[in-house]
Amino acid sequence: QVHLVESGGGLVQAGGSLRLSCAASGRIFSINVMGWYRQTPGKQRELVAAITSGGSRNDEDSVKGRFTISRDNAKNTVYLQMNSLNPKDTAVYYCKTDCGDGTVAYYAYWGQGTQVPVPS
Repeated sequence: QVHLVESGGGLVQAGGSLRLSCAASGRIFSINVMGWYRQTPGKQRELVAAITSGGSRNDEDSVKGRFTISRDNAKNTVYLQMNSLNPKDTAVYYCKTDCGDGTVAYYAYWGQGTQVPVPS
């Protein structure tokens, strides 16, 4: 089993910054894509940013130039540096990893979610 632990969320004023972290542990043979998603009440969870094991990134348009995803493969950890936060960024943020089991199969695992309120 794989366990993800998120940290770094919390209340931040508009224009401020936060850094989210998500560490994966357990029976991990390999990790392919690691990503951050967010969800607000009544809406579907949406991708914020993702990064492959090779470092290729994919960012949602509204966060480009403000958020930066990175990862430390040795620590099985993914980060999301969030700058210039605004109230539209208010959401619960979830990390997701695609972990290999030593065969050709990869399985998706989700973190517990961390709240990021940005009051207007």
